[in-house]
Amino acid sequence: MSRRATKQGAAVEAALAADTTFRSAQELHAGLRVDGQSIGLATVYRQLSALVEDGRADVVQGPDGESRYRLCGPSEADSHHHHLVCRECGASVEVASSAVEKWASQIAADAGYTQVSHTVEIFGQCPRCS
Repeated sequence: MSRRATKQGAAVEAALAADTTFRSAQELHAGLRVDGQSIGLATVYRQLSALVEDGRADVVQGPDGESRYRLCGPSEADSHHHHLVCRECGASVEVASSAVEKWASQIAADAGYTQVSHTVEIFGQCPRCS
């Protein structure tokens, strides 16, 4: 679903594009304010939700339960994928997920479920933070 481009939406997307790590809405909002953007936190949340809904951004629940966001790369935007995320700096690596896909399908089939979706979030410390 294509949405009308707005100044606030462009600012949020540019802030995400400036870094490849997963960041919270509050972190993005603070950075935008430091850069002189006049944007409310609720607007940041709305813009992030729109990017996720459009498949242009990923969202993961951090170990603290807070949602964290990152723009999808070109190869990721149209495909289901998973990430290994550093709990210290937010750096991420896309992971091959054939084993996860097979496991999720088998668990669902064993229980008689159909039209199954899933989310897998893997957190650890990246080599730089270890």
